Amino acid sequence: MAMRTFKVWRGDREGGELRSYEAAVSEGMVVLDVLHQLQATQAPDLAVRWNCKAGKCGSCSMEINGKPKLACMTRMNSLPPEQPVTVQPLKTFPVIRDLVTDVSWNYRQNQRIAPFKPVAPGPDGQRRMYQEDADRPQEFRKCIECFLCQDVCHVLRDREGKERFVGPRFMIRVAGLEMNPLDDDDRIPELKQHFGSGMCNITRCCTEVCPEHINITDNGIIPLKERVVDRYYDPLLAVGRLLTGKKLRTIARPELARPEHGSPELSRAEHPGPEQAEPELVRPEAVARTRSA
Repeated sequence: MAMRTFKVWRGDREGGELRSYEAAVSEGMVVLDVLHQLQATQAPDLAVRWNCKAGKCGSCSMEINGKPKLACMTRMNSLPPEQPVTVQPLKTFPVIRDLVTDVSWNYRQNQRIAPFKPVAPGPDGQRRMYQEDADRPQEFRKCIECFLCQDVCHVLRDREGKERFVGPRFMIRVAGLEMNPLDDDDRIPELKQHFGSGMCNITRCCTEVCPEHINITDNGIIPLKERVVDRYYDPLLAVGRLLTGKKLRTIARPELARPEHGSPELSRAEHPGPEQAEPELVRPEAVARTRSA
């Protein structure tokens, strides 16, 4: 066993400091193992949030050597052996105690997003979509809500943008709904006026820290920004809509089309949506046969 030095942040909302601990590290250990060892031998009052220890619950998010990581997925042999291991709470969110932070702000942002609003079924009573449309947002559903992307986002972390930007985690949740052809809600006004799509300047830091390797920026945020630009800033598309008479999708919550002062946090309870319907997934050739019939 090798002895390693750990500097663990200890404190609460009023303040705190880094305290040094010496811990014996054996082969195969991860940072969470060492924290448990410290709890058992040296710091029984050390507060650490964790649950599955398998990289699937997102509970053990913290900053290890200054980088947002999951403690259960950070192996000790991946950290420089000649340097102390510094463990701190997520900087973007208020500290409760030691390594535990208050991430409830994220759940309030989630409540602001309108639920899935299914389109009306076809003449045969079915809703159909192309398989590629079903596949496109699948990676967004891998999110474990560890909020590492929220922590590293400089708009939230350094610019106090929580009142103007929902953060990358909820941008991809909106993307999963907006890219669904069976969702009849028009989410573009919300993206521009309330969710802060223009705040992100594409640094891709959120993509780099995602433990599920979701391409948050390129596959989620950039396509949403493009849709906002097409709607509000592309004069050719605006003229085309006027000439063709093409209508935009229904806005489920019209009050969001005209922003008031501030950013209201709307909950599902205040704006209940219809029951979600499971779509029938079919291949393009099946759709073609249905249309020809």
